[in-house]
Amino acid sequence: MKKYKKLEDYGIIGNLDTAALVGNDGSIDWCCFPHIESPSVFAALLDKDKGGYFSVTPVGPYRSSQNYIDRTNVLQTKFTTSAGSAVLTDFMPLKGWDKADKLSHQAVYRKIVCEQGQIDLAVSFQPRFDYARAKTVLKLDDKGILATSNSEHIFLKSSALLKIENAGAKGILSMKAGDVAWLALQYGHERPLETQNGEELLDKTVQFWLGWVHSCEEQKCVFGGAWHNLIIRSGLVLKLLNHQETGAISAALTTSLPEVIGGNRNWDYRYNWIRDASFTVQALYNVGHIKEAKNHLNWFMGICHILKDISKTQILYGLHGERALDEEELSHLSGYRNSRPVRIGNGAVGQKQLDIYGELVSAIYDTSRFGEEISEKLWRLVIKIVNYVTKVWTTKDSGIWEVRSRPQNFVYSKLMCWVALDRGIKIAKLRDKDFVLDTWLVARDEIKKAILEKGFSPRLNSFVQSFETEYLDATGLLIPLMGLLPFDDPKIQGTVDAVFKELLSKDGLVYRYKNDDGLPGREGAFLLCSFWLVDVLALSGRAEEAERIFSGVVKHAGPLGLLAEEIDVNSGEMLGNYPQAFSHIGLINSALYLGKAKGRKEIGPNLVVVNERL
Repeated sequence: MKKYKKLEDYGIIGNLDTAALVGNDGSIDWCCFPHIESPSVFAALLDKDKGGYFSVTPVGPYRSSQNYIDRTNVLQTKFTTSAGSAVLTDFMPLKGWDKADKLSHQAVYRKIVCEQGQIDLAVSFQPRFDYARAKTVLKLDDKGILATSNSEHIFLKSSALLKIENAGAKGILSMKAGDVAWLALQYGHERPLETQNGEELLDKTVQFWLGWVHSCEEQKCVFGGAWHNLIIRSGLVLKLLNHQETGAISAALTTSLPEVIGGNRNWDYRYNWIRDASFTVQALYNVGHIKEAKNHLNWFMGICHILKDISKTQILYGLHGERALDEEELSHLSGYRNSRPVRIGNGAVGQKQLDIYGELVSAIYDTSRFGEEISEKLWRLVIKIVNYVTKVWTTKDSGIWEVRSRPQNFVYSKLMCWVALDRGIKIAKLRDKDFVLDTWLVARDEIKKAILEKGFSPRLNSFVQSFETEYLDATGLLIPLMGLLPFDDPKIQGTVDAVFKELLSKDGLVYRYKNDDGLPGREGAFLLCSFWLVDVLALSGRAEEAERIFSGVVKHAGPLGLLAEEIDVNSGEMLGNYPQAFSHIGLINSALYLGKAKGRKEIGPNLVVVNERL
């Protein structure tokens, strides 16, 4: 009987259009075609009985372990039984290798090698189209198995002899030492893949990823130090979540993985949030992936340029720029470990969140620090955004955490409005456009005054979540990172101390906040917030404390170095969508800031911290 696995028991493979989660039992339990945000074909992750999967698993008892071919996104799962051992290699070829076939990359190749003894492997092919809502029909012929549903189809070519049972196919692959078998799954075609090309495609895939990592190292980014492999793996994860055609980056691969097991805080993260702009561009640049950083920024700029009314800017978009992302509950799916509901789409798309404007202007300003000229077109966009912020910064919004309660004057939203003005002023000075500065300078000073007077609690000696409350919020840690106050300011150090006292778990992880947010249930500690604490400590001259916290956080990375959104502080299990871009962005920036704070010397681009106070 199929069981749910821990998130750390999954590895990710992908082709820069879509990706899949492969368990340490050899089962592909999550995969959407043709894109990350498309309906699933395999979704056992969200319902082990109905969701569908594609597994290659030893018959009888076995042990398993997973690893990546070094510096690649090619995943290997090793099985060991009492009679022998085998290695399953999973990968997805990338676009462009078959010029005559636009969908040739929409495939999963699975290579099995029996290393010693003999081993029997059970192959089970159980596709379930459209989140298991559509009827799946399988047809067997002499070349393999064709699965169809409405207008979708998948073809599986297998070395194993498979028989159709109900809406799936099963078979046994018996192997002895030295035997090699292939399974090739092709989406969107009725013709089978040629498995004799598997070795060539495997080699090309390995070389692509090695070349991508090496291109970063050639730019002499900071890769040394104790966290070398984690930084590389985080970069590889971000690349898999990066859509190669649009430059958009999905916040995570999955939807509806819960923030607490059995809870209902289950959201669809397969979209691109505007607030990710500054953090993502910063992380990609810091590890030398300049092209991806620029593409990501260009994606946002393209979205904004087509808007006649800047107030209509959404907080998130589909990976191809889609605006309609209505939230829907899939009541027929039980959810990961019975955590309902399963959601697709995201209702936060309609929220007002003022922080996005600061993140956009900050990302534009960053282009000048990356050696790019800010064009006249970008400058006009800056004027439009900043003028809008001067008019709306006093209004309430839903904040960075997308609370589904009443709008408030969130301190982080005010901070990012200040950033919009501050970076806009810096850009104006770079372009010698002093005529806009008077109004902007006044507004910037007013926002800073409001934050210092209404967003700081003398009683707590800390910045708080909103003007209306005295609740702590981890976003207070971003105030020095954004440059409003220096790291050694007493108000900043007071906020750090308050986070230690109120938001830090017993094992050194940081909660976002602990007050009521209008939603039932609770959540785990938030990994990105934990990395923010590391950043502030490192840049405050408290490197020893920063390293201690960082070391504790990264211990929660799975065996493959992958991170979800949150951690259950009681069990240590990962929670939330997986793998999570923000968590890997946080890891990259914290590792590099910590290395810098400890005095590590490097050649190459200076590390970018948002307020330039390194």
